[in-house]
Amino acid sequence: MPRRGFTVKKSWDNPREHAMPDGVRVPAEVRIGSVPIAPATVLAPMAGVTDTVFRRFIRHASLFSSEPLFVGASEVLSQVPESGPGAPSSSEIEAAVTNAQSGCGLLMTEFTSADGLSRMRESKRRRYLTFYDDEHPIGAQIFGSNPETLAEAARIVQDTGFDLIDLNLGCPAKRVVGCNGGSGLLRDLPKIGEIFRAVRKAVTLPFTVKFRLGWNDEQIVCVELARMAEAEGLNAVALHARTREQGYTGQARWEWIAAVKQAVGIPVIGNGDIRTPEDAAAMIERTGCDAVMIGRAAPSNPWIFRQIAQYTAHGDYEKPTAEDRYRLIRTYFQMLLDEAEASQSLPRDARIGETAGKMKQFASWFTHGVPGGAKLRGGIYQSKTGADVLAQVDAFFKTHLESAVESDPGEDPTSDPLYPEGVLVCD
Repeated sequence: MPRRGFTVKKSWDNPREHAMPDGVRVPAEVRIGSVPIAPATVLAPMAGVTDTVFRRFIRHASLFSSEPLFVGASEVLSQVPESGPGAPSSSEIEAAVTNAQSGCGLLMTEFTSADGLSRMRESKRRRYLTFYDDEHPIGAQIFGSNPETLAEAARIVQDTGFDLIDLNLGCPAKRVVGCNGGSGLLRDLPKIGEIFRAVRKAVTLPFTVKFRLGWNDEQIVCVELARMAEAEGLNAVALHARTREQGYTGQARWEWIAAVKQAVGIPVIGNGDIRTPEDAAAMIERTGCDAVMIGRAAPSNPWIFRQIAQYTAHGDYEKPTAEDRYRLIRTYFQMLLDEAEASQSLPRDARIGETAGKMKQFASWFTHGVPGGAKLRGGIYQSKTGADVLAQVDAFFKTHLESAVESDPGEDPTSDPLYPEGVLVCD
């Protein structure tokens, strides 16, 4: 059983190695209602991870040119404005295989309590629902168990300007399940039906649901749930192919994604155990799903969406070097500092962006595969301020880049004794 209330694991149990299927590609586009998602790749909603800083970081790190050129994240961000008309034009990108901004087709927010959204002040609500122009298309994910409250939260999401709304029926965390939210509702299909009808009636924007196979192996309800979603007017379903009881352990059972795809006519998004472009292509081949959703792999390899787009265009993709990782770490940490500074004038509960604490949270993700990464993590965990963290990063790479030899990409950061037991992540 997973430890500590299904806290996410940053590694995989005996991950399967997939060869790249011949002629199989992640689809160039999937339409969810009226919203085109191009390419058909989705950043999974992850609590404590997919805030506006990380979402923009992923989108910009995934910028893709038809030329097989690998660019570090800091170089990309220095050239691309955060929003508005200066975003990349379609002429800079292979339009047939990616949208006009990124190799990541759809961004998702952290999952947010519907009850909290309906009660909280407008200023605090901003912390959870803030996004920038360059994040479109973007969906907001909510959770809860009261149909009327979820409907009100959906109206708030729609009025805020999101492109779609998603219902979380997958989070296995005890504090969420204890309120009959997340995967706890998988034991009450009639209640889910009431929620579907209430939310669908409340909003006109595309409405989707993300769920697991069921509560446990004796209560697998994913096919029935998908059919009900389609019957109630939802526009797509996303399946994390594990049960609630599994948490984040064991293998994702892709055969159930295939079963759901065969059962419904609306788009099906597959989720679970996608770590590489090979995995993404293999999921498409084996399940026939319309799009892939990537969770844990995104923080440890923020280039994965770019790599999928490269493979789609060229049949091959490039892997990050130690220098690329340095640029990635420093760019994201600087974005956190900038966002925190920019929101200092806001009320405390509305401020966005964090400094040392958030950097420490991400240290074990980002240093995966970095030679001597445990030493860097140790320095980061001992730092008191964001500036101290950046100094540790600069000093480490100044010493190591000249002599670094890439370590095994399979290095497990959880073997580090300084590895913090992860923040709750529901992907």
